Amino acid sequence: MTKSAMAQLLEIMQQLRDPQTGCPWDIKQTFESIVPHTLEEAYEVADAIEKGDLAGLKSELGDLLFQVIFYSQLAKEQQLFDFNDVVNTLNEKLVRRHPHVFSDEAMTLNDSQLAQQWQAIKAQERQALQPNGEIKAKMFDTVLPNLPALSRANKIQQKVAALGFDWPEISGAFAKVQEEVEEVAVEINDNPYSDKTAEELGDLLFAVVNVARHGKHDPEQLLRNANRKFCLRFEQVEVILTKQGISLETATLTQMDEAWEQVKRSNLTQS
Repeated sequence: MTKSAMAQLLEIMQQLRDPQTGCPWDIKQTFESIVPHTLEEAYEVADAIEKGDLAGLKSELGDLLFQVIFYSQLAKEQQLFDFNDVVNTLNEKLVRRHPHVFSDEAMTLNDSQLAQQWQAIKAQERQALQPNGEIKAKMFDTVLPNLPALSRANKIQQKVAALGFDWPEISGAFAKVQEEVEEVAVEINDNPYSDKTAEELGDLLFAVVNVARHGKHDPEQLLRNANRKFCLRFEQVEVILTKQGISLETATLTQMDEAWEQVKRSNLTQS
């Protein structure tokens, strides 16, 4: 009988961790040491999707799955849990969090009702984890502190918005951005390098995330897109300057600005 692909993967992982015949690098890894690799693999999945590289996505998803397998093997060695436990826990969670799909009575919910149901179920789960049913965790404990700052700001705002603490319209969120810009301007005029200026800049970023959220945009994705667009345009700036016999290292700011505007006009024409 042919061995399943998943069974083979689990055996490969076990062999990699074998103290006698395994890979030296894999053998010395711990939960903590793998975390940076997990984050990197997650971003590589996102990068493949953003580039439309679906062939590459297959490989990147495999790399990300390997992270899950690795953690599960470490846990198995410490007699904590194994991969099957991970899968069973996920199955139970998915069914529990989607009663409108898996309950005996079919339910049709709009986006707002789905969000309310989701928050209520998660609150029940947190309560079940506390002794005597007492919720001791602080409100934002579930918003992981090591998330990218833009993503965490978005999740914090979603959490308080679910409680009703939110602008009713996007116009209110945008007006807050304009207010924060004015406050930044005041501090920059006083001292652009001060802690107060830095604080106001942080408030401005937080307010911009709020506008993105109201527009149903992911702020982390927006900035990733903006980063990519800037890099592509600046690479074209270098091409233009090179054709003029000018390097980036010797170009003046005026020359770079002129090339930049040329790139922008070209992009507008092509779009």
